Amino acid sequence: MLLWLAEYLQQYAQAFAVFQYLSVRGILGVMTALAISLLMGPWMIRRLNHLQIGQSVRDDGPESHLSKSGTPTMGGTLILAAIFISALLWSDLSSRYVWVVLIVTIIFGAVGWVDDYRKVVESNSKGLPARWKYFWQSVGGLGAAIFLYQSAVGPAETQLFVPFFKNIAIDMGAFYIVLTYLVIVGSSNAVNLTDGLDGLAIMPTVMVGSALGVIAYLTGHSEFSSYLNIPYIAGTGELVIFCGAIAGAGLGFLWFNTYPAQVFMGDVGALALGAALGAIAVIVRHEIVFFIMGGVFVMETVSVILQVGSYKLTGRRIFRMAPLHHHFELKGWPEPRVIVRFWIITVMLVLFGLATLKLR
Repeated sequence: MLLWLAEYLQQYAQAFAVFQYLSVRGILGVMTALAISLLMGPWMIRRLNHLQIGQSVRDDGPESHLSKSGTPTMGGTLILAAIFISALLWSDLSSRYVWVVLIVTIIFGAVGWVDDYRKVVESNSKGLPARWKYFWQSVGGLGAAIFLYQSAVGPAETQLFVPFFKNIAIDMGAFYIVLTYLVIVGSSNAVNLTDGLDGLAIMPTVMVGSALGVIAYLTGHSEFSSYLNIPYIAGTGELVIFCGAIAGAGLGFLWFNTYPAQVFMGDVGALALGAALGAIAVIVRHEIVFFIMGGVFVMETVSVILQVGSYKLTGRRIFRMAPLHHHFELKGWPEPRVIVRFWIITVMLVLFGLATLKLR
């Protein structure tokens, strides 16, 4: 939005040309989202407390969590508001990629909001029934997949690229739709499963989102993509602003969500952020690298799958409790130790993922 204004004002003052640079708008996107989160956070927490929108805690989990009962939740609306305002202000709104990610985020955020509302406000422990949750997630994931497939203008936009290899590009054809759906929906639910401790999910989201922003910039730049032997996808650079908004909004939210948390993001934030990361990874054609960088999300999801599968097949549990972070808590790790160690793992995985861009 402001880019159009800057283009108009550029005819009167050449200084406004600086807003044409993605790097400048990316930084402004981070700062805008961060400022909104920090400034609006206290008001939102007070508002959620006033409305008595507090987290309910399961009594079969770690005993240390019982004290969290009543902590305001649905704080993810603050994150999404900061992201949307920042992205709409600084992005080129003629970019189809920006709108795809925005719409996916809105749809998954709406699903999470309804689920949170039913659990917290209506005191319905089941929230949104699973079949309806996955139905609307599928609508969002398939809708994005079909649109991206049909609007692709070059073969690189629908090929699968394998890290560490220069010339491996697999033509997926219509299977691209299936892969895109799985990445978006799977990522959404993986982040949601990880969101069980104070700050555990939001910091890895910030780190992975920031790394995807770097990849989006490189993928959308013909010279850098050629030098690194990665696919060149024209227009993906605009996603730098959205990734920057994720980083800024996430860091602002972490100010209030860090241990001991004053507010939780709830499904409205976790489902939306996970879907946004998945959509960006698909657009920049780095799904496998995203899988590596989001290793913490993957571990949490796999732990749940293994736990459920083992219990149904053998009647035994592999972990003391799933997702994985609860297993370590029940082993005696203090919550801050679990959180920080998972953050450290994410740092290493993100750096390794970024290294794959050169190691080809």
